[in-house]
Amino acid sequence: MAPSPKVEQPPPPVEAKPQPRLQPVTFAEIPGWEADDLREAWRPFLASCEVLVRKPEWKEPCSIALGVDGADSKGVRLFFESFFVPHKVINADGSDSGLITGYYEPLLKGARKRGGPYQIPLFRVPEDMLTIDLSSVYPDLKGMRLRGRLAGNKVVPYATRAEVAKSNLLAGKELLWVDNAIDAFFLEVQGSGRVQLADTRETVRVAYADQNGHPYKSIGRYLVDKGEMTLDQASAASIKAWFVANPGRRQELLDANPSVVFFREEKLPAVEQGPKGALGVPLTPARSMAVDPRMLVLGAPVFLATTEPGSDKPLQRLMLAQDTGGAIRGAVRGDFFWGFGSGAGEVAGRMKQRGAMWVLLPKLPRS
Repeated sequence: MAPSPKVEQPPPPVEAKPQPRLQPVTFAEIPGWEADDLREAWRPFLASCEVLVRKPEWKEPCSIALGVDGADSKGVRLFFESFFVPHKVINADGSDSGLITGYYEPLLKGARKRGGPYQIPLFRVPEDMLTIDLSSVYPDLKGMRLRGRLAGNKVVPYATRAEVAKSNLLAGKELLWVDNAIDAFFLEVQGSGRVQLADTRETVRVAYADQNGHPYKSIGRYLVDKGEMTLDQASAASIKAWFVANPGRRQELLDANPSVVFFREEKLPAVEQGPKGALGVPLTPARSMAVDPRMLVLGAPVFLATTEPGSDKPLQRLMLAQDTGGAIRGAVRGDFFWGFGSGAGEVAGRMKQRGAMWVLLPKLPRS
């Protein structure tokens, strides 16, 4: 029988974090609301409702939505304007804009067995990793989980990326093998992807399963801090180019991010279907986004007003908050899902825009 974890002292008190403000507004105050084709958001909204309908305040609108003709532009608009109140999202510091980035589902080349060019492992969740929820003892820690492993009778942090690279800790936990280390790293950043297997001639999806408990740190920021490139130059393409040009420093760059993502394999039900986000429903290209679930209701409709990647052309549309991400922290902070493949990846890699957000919340029932 494994020894019980030794808890030497309770964690320090958790300071109350400043919360975002949600400012009720009218739909007329949202820039671009009237111009958006809301029918394109209808299918992902119904997907969100499959989860949200379990919440009392969402039951009525989600139930009524089933009877709405999603092809009727006026009917869809009338539905949202009748059953929801838009709230402008305000950061804790009082500002109303934030960073909007992009992500996508990449395609990697790999194999089930190690060999030839396929030398880079993607790992499944290791059996010795503990996930500890302390909220029953410390309510202030609700929603936060500690990950670690047993060392004697103590729980210690799980291995960092650098420690994994220097040890055999995850030997035997390989899910698949791929041919490119930087592509494997960016797969972890994206959270899911597809792998074309050379040995079995099939394409499978690998989805986020867990993470080692260490915070995500940007390798782009690491290169900027080291003077290797400017902040404006720090895109996925430029990071990959640096990686190729500096073979002797590749592990140094990867180790700058201590976080390790573990995957599980999924079948592709349909080539056009997106991966499942944190809400548990498939993501829709250009209509699904990742948000900070501590700030916004996961699954909620969110109107986004930003600009096209690398330009000042307005990008204003109704999105669904159906995913989360390790780097997505803050109230007005979003990650725009562009879809599958290299084209989506090129656009997503250029997206570092400023934007504003309005979350649509159900109207309170009349008393």
